[in-house]
Amino acid sequence: MPSPPPTLTSDSHVHFLTGRLAETAVTEEAARIAKEFGCEQSVGVVPITVAALITPKWLSRHWEIPTSATHVILPGFLEDNLEAAGDLATPLLGLIQQTSAAVLCGPKDCRDLHAWMTGRQQSVDLSAHSIEIIAEINHAPRMSVEEVVTIANRLRADGADRIDLGCDPSRRCRTIGDYVSALVDAGHTISIDTFDPDEADDAICSGATLVLSVNSSNRDAARDWGCEVVAIPDVPDDLDSLDETIEFLQRNNIDFRVDPILEPIGSAFTESLLRYAEVRRRYPDIEMMMGIGNLTELTDVDSAGVNFLLLGICQELSIRSVLTTQVINWAISSVAECDIARRLVHHAVSRGVPPKRLSDQLVSLRDPKLRPHSDAALDALASGVKDNNYRLIAQDDTIHLISAGLHLTGKDPFALFAELMQQPQSDNVDASHAFYLGYELAKANIALTLSKQYEQDQALHWGHLTVEEDTHRIERTSRHARKRPNPDAPSGE
Repeated sequence: MPSPPPTLTSDSHVHFLTGRLAETAVTEEAARIAKEFGCEQSVGVVPITVAALITPKWLSRHWEIPTSATHVILPGFLEDNLEAAGDLATPLLGLIQQTSAAVLCGPKDCRDLHAWMTGRQQSVDLSAHSIEIIAEINHAPRMSVEEVVTIANRLRADGADRIDLGCDPSRRCRTIGDYVSALVDAGHTISIDTFDPDEADDAICSGATLVLSVNSSNRDAARDWGCEVVAIPDVPDDLDSLDETIEFLQRNNIDFRVDPILEPIGSAFTESLLRYAEVRRRYPDIEMMMGIGNLTELTDVDSAGVNFLLLGICQELSIRSVLTTQVINWAISSVAECDIARRLVHHAVSRGVPPKRLSDQLVSLRDPKLRPHSDAALDALASGVKDNNYRLIAQDDTIHLISAGLHLTGKDPFALFAELMQQPQSDNVDASHAFYLGYELAKANIALTLSKQYEQDQALHWGHLTVEEDTHRIERTSRHARKRPNPDAPSGE
């Protein structure tokens, strides 16, 4: 993470430090910042091609700070180097202590400088939430105890607060207590999903603390359980029967929460939502639960947006628990999605603000914002590259392939690679280069297709599903580059 942004005034002079290839882009961002704050700005270009390669020791020998500077902004990658450098950081830290200017590490991508400096890229504390996630393991008795514990551990790691054991409605599980005991021993809070009073009793005796569910068919047994239950209507649209069960539970001092039953689209979905609002109107203070799997599992759509919307409804209606499953493939990350969503909706509702620009973890298909290079920055990059390594940029429906003396553009990765092989530089493309270029070109093409941000050597961003890449798995230095030292490389490192 970059340092907190500085507070600028019209008397400020901000000095940005970068490498040669990013000079144009940093200059553009610096001008936007100076215009917004009415302050002075300058850009210092150190003798290195790529700013990400700067180390503290090297920088201590190459930077110059204007005497009028009040703030010095270093490339964001330097923060990682400072943390890992140990004694190597000492020369730079010593130099920092000799200047009166405030020295800060900015974002790693220079195109984020304006957003960072203006406070539009600040992180938000999303640790608070008020909705319990109950994660159901469907047909748990069909699996071994060990399998169920393994699944429960994974669900807990994704954010589940309680594990719900879904029983087999066609037959009673006489060993359900073994499952519950093993899960309790593993530190889980357990609910049992059954209408069978004996099955529920066995689970409660072994440590279950919530029964899903009760209505007129089995509520009498709840008087002997001594634990909380979920009250539901006898049939989904019969709120009168739900009122009767609530009255029974209250009269017998049985702890309960209420689930009016969410119906799937095509089966009176809107009416079922209105039932939740009506129950909240009738009972302003009772605990409520929403079983959201009827929508996520029974709708041909990625589950993240559905989960977010349902948890937003729960937050506004003070429904403080949700029951979710993740069986169908498009909903297999529902627990993690609900964990992210409950924090976003808590922040939004408690502060009365839209849940926008808080987190991009649930923005998976497309990216929140694209950061294209300007034409001037592209031209500067193409003319500034002096080595035989390949740079790829994907934006505006076009892939740019840049190397020393080479700037190819195209929309089709196959055609672009074929054009490259016709260039004099093609003798630099050995097997590892071909594999690397194919991999990166495929990522670039996906980014263009889905309107995502492409950054070479970095994973495409898929929200909370992103798997970061190891950018050092393949040696990509060209044969020509290996024959001579890189004049832009930091010396003595």
